[in-house]
Amino acid sequence: MGTSARRTALIERIPGGRDGRRMLIVGFVDRIGSGLWGATAALYFTYAAGLGTAEIGLLLAVSGGVGIAGPPLGGLLADRIPLRPLLITVQLARAAASLALLTTTDLRLLLAIASVGSLGDRAASVLTKLYATRVAGPDRARYQAINRTAVNIGWGVGGLIAAAALTGGTITVYRWLLIGDALSFLASALLTLGCAEPPSASRIAAESAPSPSEPAPAAEKTAAPNPWRDRRYLAYTASEAVLFLDDSVFKVGLPLWSVTATSAPHQLVPLLLVLNNVLVVLFQVPFARFGATPRTARTSLWPLAGAFLLGGAALAVSTAGAPWLAAVTLLLAATAFTVAEMLHATISWELSVALAPSTAQGAYLGVHGLAQAVQRSAGPLAVTAAIAAGPLGWLGLGAGLAAMCGAQRHLVRDRGDGALSVAPVTVSEH
Repeated sequence: MGTSARRTALIERIPGGRDGRRMLIVGFVDRIGSGLWGATAALYFTYAAGLGTAEIGLLLAVSGGVGIAGPPLGGLLADRIPLRPLLITVQLARAAASLALLTTTDLRLLLAIASVGSLGDRAASVLTKLYATRVAGPDRARYQAINRTAVNIGWGVGGLIAAAALTGGTITVYRWLLIGDALSFLASALLTLGCAEPPSASRIAAESAPSPSEPAPAAEKTAAPNPWRDRRYLAYTASEAVLFLDDSVFKVGLPLWSVTATSAPHQLVPLLLVLNNVLVVLFQVPFARFGATPRTARTSLWPLAGAFLLGGAALAVSTAGAPWLAAVTLLLAATAFTVAEMLHATISWELSVALAPSTAQGAYLGVHGLAQAVQRSAGPLAVTAAIAAGPLGWLGLGAGLAAMCGAQRHLVRDRGDGALSVAPVTVSEH
């Protein structure tokens, strides 16, 4: 088989057909912009906008809090209006917000603009996940794995561009990086414009619902799908907020613990983050097999628990012994938490969709998106508390995450026929 034939075969293995492949490019381009801005946001607000440390903290906290509303709002709208134009609108709003940051240094205006951008960022995350779910169908676990690989590469490319640009260290450079972020959203909107509208069970159900002159049978009026009334899904989402803590472990826990509590060289810290990115790029697609079906995803919660335990134990041990031992245990911890990240991403994708009624996927996935939003706000507090408690804090965090895996496994138990125990719903009302 020639190189061209192998490339064609590889492309055809991507679920979702042409639209699925195009949406991978959308995610890649989007994350290049996010990598540009994520690496320079604090510098821009400090040097270009002239804000103090406390003002920057307030800006990020308020905009992050507003952004929590993005996932449920985006998901709710996606069940009622076409997804493609909604996603394009959100991407354009993100671009406008990024460009608007260039127009003012007033803290109140920056708060409003950053809040709009944060709202759009969180909503776009859920909408792209929903689009992928609809176009990939039963192959959604593999698609999600390929998507995570693409966006991680995008983040890396954006970060490298930002690092190279920052060697200039001028205010003009910060502004151009922000413009690059906005252009990535504009490019994403244009690429999405070329995608087709995916099928939606919720809109089909709404269009086929009986008219007022032809009332639906009483049996069909009993269970309109509503995630806010679904106690099991809400409990599942709450457990997800805990299991997403691996994000804060990498962004906050590992760097702080490495430099304040261990004898490992400080140069190791960026290498731990590089290791995380490389492992995700190399192994996220093979890990898709752990979430191929709801039952497989449920079973995979056990190795996820083991990865959390190993990571916590390795961090606890990293304070003892020589610098080489600290470095080895930190590398082991980074590897274990990366494995946990990849496992949980696969499991979470499958279960969040499997537990959602097909006629209300947008609303349900929007509620599920709250888990990551809440973790981004509360996660750093949990991780810094573990650091303050010392080695026992990390052991406790690892054990707590493992216990949550067991609790979630019980929560999504099957009925004995391989299907998850999800309450039945009808589609006549929505």
